[in-house]
Amino acid sequence: MAVVVEQTIPFPASSLDLHSSQRWNQLLPLVRPSLKAVRTAKGQNVLVDVALVKSKFVHIAAVGTAGAFSSKLLDDRDVTAIVTQQAGAGGTSARDIQNSMQSMGTVKDQGVVVARAGKKRRVELHSAELVEVEAQGELELDHVLHLLANATESCRASIHEVAELLKLFVDNTSTAHSKFHVEKAGGKPAVLGNEGAAAFEKAKHAVERDLKHAMKAHAAQEGDVTYSVHYSDVNGLSRLENYIIAGEIAQYLDSQSIPYHLSHSTILNHSDAARGFSISICPIPTRYLAAQPKPQQHEATSLQDATGPQHALSQSKSQIAFHDAEVRQRIQSGCNAVIKAEPTITEYDTIVGDGDCGYTLRDGAKQVLSFIHDKDLSRLPETVAQLVSELEVNMGGTSGALYCIYLTALAGALASEASVAAALEAALAQLMKYTRARLGDRTMMDALIPFVDALLRTGDVGLAVQEMGQGVEGTKTMGASLGRSAYLDESATRGVPDPGAYGLLVLLEGMSVV
Repeated sequence: MAVVVEQTIPFPASSLDLHSSQRWNQLLPLVRPSLKAVRTAKGQNVLVDVALVKSKFVHIAAVGTAGAFSSKLLDDRDVTAIVTQQAGAGGTSARDIQNSMQSMGTVKDQGVVVARAGKKRRVELHSAELVEVEAQGELELDHVLHLLANATESCRASIHEVAELLKLFVDNTSTAHSKFHVEKAGGKPAVLGNEGAAAFEKAKHAVERDLKHAMKAHAAQEGDVTYSVHYSDVNGLSRLENYIIAGEIAQYLDSQSIPYHLSHSTILNHSDAARGFSISICPIPTRYLAAQPKPQQHEATSLQDATGPQHALSQSKSQIAFHDAEVRQRIQSGCNAVIKAEPTITEYDTIVGDGDCGYTLRDGAKQVLSFIHDKDLSRLPETVAQLVSELEVNMGGTSGALYCIYLTALAGALASEASVAAALEAALAQLMKYTRARLGDRTMMDALIPFVDALLRTGDVGLAVQEMGQGVEGTKTMGASLGRSAYLDESATRGVPDPGAYGLLVLLEGMSVV
């Protein structure tokens, strides 16, 4: 079995024409209407943002390569001019770009930085008002753009200070790259990194490996520095996956007491369509870049706030009566069923996904069994809320995130709704605000939605499980539109149920037989 790790695009490449600079010159003004085209004497187009020409800071001009494009050039409000060029074509000169910007109203002695992606890092001072920096690829170009946009105001206002900042970047930046590989490592999906292919188990391990590789070059830093850390997801990681990567980067840097400024972009690379992520790190003196402030803890304004959501739930009188022995038996039965079914779930996910769904659900089930050991399950809403805090730390993957979102909503619903079925429906409504998955998308929702609907409609748990089983069976013939399976040919998933849906079926079927 070969896992397809390339990006999927719903339109043929010929109609998108993403390698054409002319195509981007037409599209970019639609995204940013304040961009106006200026034609150089050599017939090349420079897009100048007329809303930024009077900025008090050094102007930034970004030169991107069509077909290997970054989200930075689509939405960055600190870039005054954009030039797109085709790979291998002669580039627009820094002087021509500066002249085009001045023709639209930029002040000559304001200073201009022309940043472009290339093969080798370099800084060139063309004049007292014009600096050109070449970064090594689109990742570093994005890093440069973020660094310039987030530097201290005194730095951004001085072309001399900006030039010194760029020299530091060129001399001290280190990078690490990971992409999902078509081969396997140790029977598991593989990630190809700087040190070769390695088995992918958790995002935490892959991120830490890349950070340690990139940080090797900065072991002997002296003085007050802020680590400018930029990561790019390549060819369309999901929003949830990006949140996970950002969280793992921040946790690692915090654990090492490293002051940092974290930034992100998305890169589309159609010449190498593999999906993955890249990290770029550069230590910068604090006079040029300040560390990001840590998130402020919410200050309690009442006794309820001060003692957290568990206290709030414990103070509310649930309309549903929960009996410890019955609830405990159902939870134990369901979790033990998941643990027993792990090899089957893993087998399914090895065929259609990352191969980690079985391990994730098994570890989550074990965590639940350990957690409820000494808990009073007659206070179920409060206990479920407390459980989520444990699962958020110990249950990884997309499945873990979705379970935590659902259980958080369920804890509140169990305290306020009149029946378990109503609570399940209310929690489902909350979950659907955080995921686009619906019936027919070949996800765990093909199990959860039929179960909740049937239980709410009939009140019969057995019938609800039966309809849920039909939903899971239906995933065997569905083409996936979301999740990892979306990157597989439909023939590869045919006959195999969605692993997340199957795992949820095992859990709720186990809970229902008591």
